Amino acid sequence: MLIIKPGAQKKLYQDLSTSISGLEPPLWAALLAAFIREKGFSIDLVDVEIEADKAIEIFNSQHPKLVAVVVSGTNPSASTMNMVGARVILEEINKIDTDLPTILAGLHPSALPERTLKEEPVTMVCEGEGFYTLLDLLSGKQPKDVRGLWYREDNKLMSNPRASLVDPNDLPMPAWDLLPMHKYRAHNWHCFGRLNERSPYGVIYTSLGCPFSCSFCCINAIFGEHKIRYRDPKKVIEEIDFLVRKYDIKNIKILDEMFDLNDKHVIGICDLIIERKYDLNIWAYARVDTINERKLNKMKKAGINWLGIGFESGSKKIRERVIKGGFDDNRIKSMIKMIRDAGICIGGNFIFGLPGDNLDTMEETLELAEEINCDYSNFYVAMAYPGSRLYEEAVADKVPLPDSWLGYSQYGYETQPLPTEYLSPSEILRFRDNAFQEYHGSQSYQDMILGKFGEDTLQHVKDMLKSRLKRRLLGD
Repeated sequence: MLIIKPGAQKKLYQDLSTSISGLEPPLWAALLAAFIREKGFSIDLVDVEIEADKAIEIFNSQHPKLVAVVVSGTNPSASTMNMVGARVILEEINKIDTDLPTILAGLHPSALPERTLKEEPVTMVCEGEGFYTLLDLLSGKQPKDVRGLWYREDNKLMSNPRASLVDPNDLPMPAWDLLPMHKYRAHNWHCFGRLNERSPYGVIYTSLGCPFSCSFCCINAIFGEHKIRYRDPKKVIEEIDFLVRKYDIKNIKILDEMFDLNDKHVIGICDLIIERKYDLNIWAYARVDTINERKLNKMKKAGINWLGIGFESGSKKIRERVIKGGFDDNRIKSMIKMIRDAGICIGGNFIFGLPGDNLDTMEETLELAEEINCDYSNFYVAMAYPGSRLYEEAVADKVPLPDSWLGYSQYGYETQPLPTEYLSPSEILRFRDNAFQEYHGSQSYQDMILGKFGEDTLQHVKDMLKSRLKRRLLGD
C-alpha cells in the first residue's frame, strides 16, 4: 500500500513558501502508515511536498494494490486547501492506471464525503480517522463491510457507518522512519533568536480531539464528535526520546488542539521531559481561560518556549457569538502577564470577519493585538471551513463560498473570506493584510523584537514584510 500526503506550497503560500512558512511532518499520514505496518502489511509513505517525484517512482516500481491520499493537516485550515494537491496526484495516478483503487482520507473528506466522492477522481472516500477503514480494505473485506467507507455500486453512491474511534494508547509511534525528517523546518517565529536552527523539526501529539464547539473550527469533522482522548505521558516521552536521539530534533510542535486543558496530563509530560534535561524548543496551544502559573512554570522548564493563544476577536460580543466568549479583557491581560512572567513567548491568533464583525469591531481586534504586543501574531480571515458550523450556516443561508478549494487558503492568491452582515470578502481581506503589515511593522513591535531576539531576527521580520501577498479579490 502507498500513503501519500499531497502538497501545493507555492499555490497556498505564494512567496512565503520559500523560507518563511513552516514545513511540518505529516502526522496523520505517518500514524496511518505505522498502524497498517504493525498489522503486517507492506507500506510506503510519501510526502509530495518534500519529495515531489517519489510517489510516481514507487507507483511505477512497486505497483501498490491501494493508494491512500491523506489530506489532514495539523490545524483546521490545512485540510481543505490541500485538496488542490490531492486532485493533482490522483489525476497523475489515473493517467498511469485507471483501474488502481484509490481512497481519499482526512479531515476534508470526512466533512464532505459524498461531495468528495462525486467531484474528485478517486475510487473511494474514508469518513473518519481511517485506521480501521484502511485495515478493512487491506484485509479483503467487501466494500459493504468496510467501516467508514463511501464507494460506488452500480453507479450509486453507497456509504457505511463510521468506524469507532481509536484509543491513542493503542497506536504505534508514527512511521517517522519513512519520511525525510531532516528536510522539515519549523515556522519562522518558532525560532526567533536562532533562525538558522529551524531544521530538523518534529511534531507530536499528546491527545486527539477537542471538547469545545467554536463555530469557526472544523477540527472534529474527522472524529465525528466533540471529545478529547489522552495519550499516556509515557508513550509521549518515548516518541520524544526517539525524535531527539534518532534525528537530533530540538524544535517540536505539540499539535494538540487543547494541550493545556488537563493539568495532570500537562504536568506529567513536562516532568518526564525535565527529567531528561533536553534542550528543546517546543510550542503548543493553550486557552485564555485554562492557563495557570503552575503549568506555565513546568512548561518553561520542559522547553515549551511558545504558546499559541486563540484570542480571535477584541470584541467580547463577537467572541460570544462564535462560542469563544468565556473570558473578558481583564482575564486576557492577567493571562498575558502570567505567560510572560514565566518567560514564555506568545503567538497570538486573531480572526477578522467573524459573524457580526464590522470595521469597528475588527479595529477593536487590531487594537487588542497591538496592546498585547505578542511576540508574533497570526492574522486570519474567517472562513466557512467544511465541517464547521459556519460552513453549515453559510450553505443553509446560501452565502457565496469560494468556487475552488484554493479559496480556502489563508495566504493564497485566490483567498476568499466569508462575508459578514456588514462587510464584503474584499473589505475583510484588505483589512487583514493591512493589519498584518501595521502590526509587525510598528515601532513598538520591532523594538520588542530587537530587545528580545536581536538584530538578525528584526531584520528577518523586516524582510518578511517585503513579501506582500497578491490577492485576486484586491485586484492584484
